[in-house]
Amino acid sequence: MKPPVAPAGKTGADRAAPPKASTFVPLRTEGAPAPAAAPRPKPAPAAAPAPQPKPAAAAPAAVSAPSVDSPERTTQQPLPPKPPLDMLADLTNNPPPPPSPLRTAVRRVKIYAPLVVLLAIVLGIVQLVRPLPEPALVMTAKSSYTFDGSKPDLPWPGEGQAYMAAAGLGTLGQSGEQKPVPIASVTKSMTAYIILRDHPVKKGEKGEMIDVDKTAETEGKKNNSTDNESTLDTVKEGDKLSEYDAIAALMIPSANNIARLLARWDAGSQEAFVKKMNDTAKELGMKNTTYTDPSGLDATTVSTAEDQVKLGLKLVEIETLLEITKKPSWEDPSGKVWRNWNGLVPYNDSLGIKTGTTTKAGGNLLFAAQKKVGSTNQLIVGAVLGQHKPPIIDSVLAASKQLMTATQKSLVGSPVVKKGDVVGYVDDGLGGRTPVVATADVQAVGWASLTVAIKLSQADGSKIPQTAKAGTEIGVLTVGEGASQVKVPVALQSDLVSPGIGSKLTRVG
Repeated sequence: MKPPVAPAGKTGADRAAPPKASTFVPLRTEGAPAPAAAPRPKPAPAAAPAPQPKPAAAAPAAVSAPSVDSPERTTQQPLPPKPPLDMLADLTNNPPPPPSPLRTAVRRVKIYAPLVVLLAIVLGIVQLVRPLPEPALVMTAKSSYTFDGSKPDLPWPGEGQAYMAAAGLGTLGQSGEQKPVPIASVTKSMTAYIILRDHPVKKGEKGEMIDVDKTAETEGKKNNSTDNESTLDTVKEGDKLSEYDAIAALMIPSANNIARLLARWDAGSQEAFVKKMNDTAKELGMKNTTYTDPSGLDATTVSTAEDQVKLGLKLVEIETLLEITKKPSWEDPSGKVWRNWNGLVPYNDSLGIKTGTTTKAGGNLLFAAQKKVGSTNQLIVGAVLGQHKPPIIDSVLAASKQLMTATQKSLVGSPVVKKGDVVGYVDDGLGGRTPVVATADVQAVGWASLTVAIKLSQADGSKIPQTAKAGTEIGVLTVGEGASQVKVPVALQSDLVSPGIGSKLTRVG
């Protein structure tokens, strides 16, 4: 048999050579130079076939050392850590995805979302524990009311000057030129005001005790034909006169010696007291008034009807004074009875105040009166000055009476709010509103064409609670101003509840 013929192009040595071992080529790192390829071994020369030992595992090809001409490697500084996705790409030998708006947005959401959630939780806790705002009372009813008709035409005196007003309502009108004129003993109204303002006398009490000095006793004897002064001639040095009786002596028999005694007792001297009188006049807006003595005996003490009404509106707020001036007579501590020169009392609901008559000043009167309108006791104040028609006291009383009674007739009542009407609400400061209602009918008092103010306010010295039951009185509805204002409590129409969690979380400010 012929021996097998070797395939063309292959020698025996080729056929007998063991298979080549694979060479490991490490992956090239990014940016590093590619390693030189290992040289392929040349084939051995052909030789006669011979028995071959079991081939051994081929050793891996040795990596040749870098040649002398190789460039020197430099030491690199450590780079900052790469983002997680880039590191993962390096480990998997996959390049990182290129930057894109979506990838940037996703990365930011992953980073900031937990911070936003934490911040929201902190803000929510802060909102919940913050103190609640103070509830406020807000009015929804009209802030004023105007009476129908034309303004009343009052019977003004034909001479001198006059002025008429109602406490808390305003002025009804005036007559004559409002220029300063002597006012005689009407001056004592300011003396009484300062004494009772600085030394209040409680209802039913007599006030402080005043020592009667020698001057008061001596001046008390001037009610003779020579001096012709109005005095209290029953006082003696060493007596004690109560403040109440001193004011009565001042306002009813118009005692000049007691006016001067009160000035010395209050301010130390008449001059110091006169300064207080003028300072008080400025405080009350009495721009055309000048006081030179506490009794009015001096003709240099001058004022106007308008200025005296400003003072009178303050006097009617002093209950002790009106209790005295509305008396037709007064008995002094000695038992002597003195007639009130104001002949208007006790008729037509007159409250008196003070007369003043001298030859130079004529007849003068500052007067007050009242009228019951519904449940309101309305007070009015007027002044008539410079009545010279004899007898001057009768002339001024007649002119004042006409003016007083005409004003009383012009006063009327008109319903403004009915019981149960919603007049406002309690605002809890976080959007909650609880209606409040009037607890009684509200009637405005005034005259035709008059506009009166209507106000809703908290009760004096009280705070609106955060929670309260329906029917709780929460404030006051007031019509008018001053001593004759009408006041009606307002109450919650429904329960006042504390703001809810949602309101607390969403509040601003």
